Amino acid sequence: MTSWKLVRVLAGLLILLSLVLGVPESSLFISKYWLLFTAFIGLNLFQSGLTNWCLMENIFRKLGVKGEC
Repeated sequence: MTSWKLVRVLAGLLILLSLVLGVPESSLFISKYWLLFTAFIGLNLFQSGLTNWCLMENIFRKLGVKGEC
């Protein structure tokens, strides 16, 4: 799996997890402040789309995950 695909998989997983932990109707609800984490991830995805730069992708590449090519 390439680094950019791994970033999107991780972002999706973290968004779903933070929603489960932050929505009061969830059986795993902890605190509504988990929704701030959801917003943080969304802002980072937005920034990545505009600037074509993602810190998490750079971290994955330094850990040995292959890039696009």
